[in-house]
Amino acid sequence: MKEKFSHFRVYWHDILSSRVPTSVQVVKPPPNVPNGFGLVNMIDNPLTLGPDLSSKGVGKAQGFYALASQEEVALLMAMNFVFTEGKYNGSTITILGRNAVMNNVREMPVIGGSGLFRFASGYAQARTHKFDLKSGDATVEYSVYVKHY
Repeated sequence: MKEKFSHFRVYWHDILSSRVPTSVQVVKPPPNVPNGFGLVNMIDNPLTLGPDLSSKGVGKAQGFYALASQEEVALLMAMNFVFTEGKYNGSTITILGRNAVMNNVREMPVIGGSGLFRFASGYAQARTHKFDLKSGDATVEYSVYVKHY
């Protein structure tokens, strides 16, 4: 097998305010802890080629995020990018890592994949494109750099 390298960018849409949300709280944090520590949301978030939700959809981000720090807004992210369109249709990558939300750029490891991304390793850089404090909705740009076979 020959090692390959791929780089792509997608936009991740975390929608809490819709009648049919793509992110649902499954564990509520205790009232006496700082920063919402302990909150857990399950996600089935759209992935698009552009920052607008109406941009071409290429798949879903499925998994969860949890507020895992008492000192800052830092998430544990565990998710699969499941591609349903385009070049990577039928393939997945798995991202597992720390997302310190207040940093401009957050880096998380790619720990595996399937289909075109078998034996994947690499990293994803997340940049918040848009965040609505009132609704909690967010759009995040993910630039993914991955080695695979």
